Amino acid sequence: MKLGALFDWDGVVIDSSKAHEESWDLLGYEVGKPLPEGHFKKGFGRKNQVIIPEILEWTHDPEETERLGNRKEELYRDIVAEKGVDRIPGIEAFLQSLKEAGIGCAVGSSTPRKNVETVLEMVGFGPYFQAIVCAEDVTQGKPNPEVFLTGASKLALEAGNCAVFEDAYAGLQAAKAGGMKAIALATTHPAEELKDESPDLILENFLGFDAEKFSHLF
Repeated sequence: MKLGALFDWDGVVIDSSKAHEESWDLLGYEVGKPLPEGHFKKGFGRKNQVIIPEILEWTHDPEETERLGNRKEELYRDIVAEKGVDRIPGIEAFLQSLKEAGIGCAVGSSTPRKNVETVLEMVGFGPYFQAIVCAEDVTQGKPNPEVFLTGASKLALEAGNCAVFEDAYAGLQAAKAGGMKAIALATTHPAEELKDESPDLILENFLGFDAEKFSHLF
């Protein structure tokens, strides 16, 4: 049976949460808009088209939402270019083991493609992924499973033969909704809280996790 691994990006492959949070702070200051308490964790894993009107309640105008979202991502990329990003511990060894085992890998993220491609080049992970599905490639964001179903399709795999690695509640819900295994990374939320989403497995990071252990999930 051919298997596939679908990875959310921020908090799963790389740890750039500080850069994202800082970019929201900078944008709020730049445009003179308030940031509600707890907004960052509420919005983690969601598209800007949801965060700006529904969580921040800055505007409900689609064009203004798009403009603000684009500016936020520009600020994020500037921060990353200046300060770099950290990799989730053990991720490269795990990706290498998947590659050697012939297990297909794809990114399934709510972040814009330019963000993913910028960091992929920085950390040199491009060869590990056969497909990248980002915010621009789907009409519905997580917890809708479209991003992961599209990723599975690009790998030419059935959803039931894929597992999703996620750190956000919305992403774990999307994996389950798509009929995939859901593996939670306790990088953004504590493991105890992630249990509420009934994931198939919870990992602190990828240290000691390999393709063989991944395959045993199926």
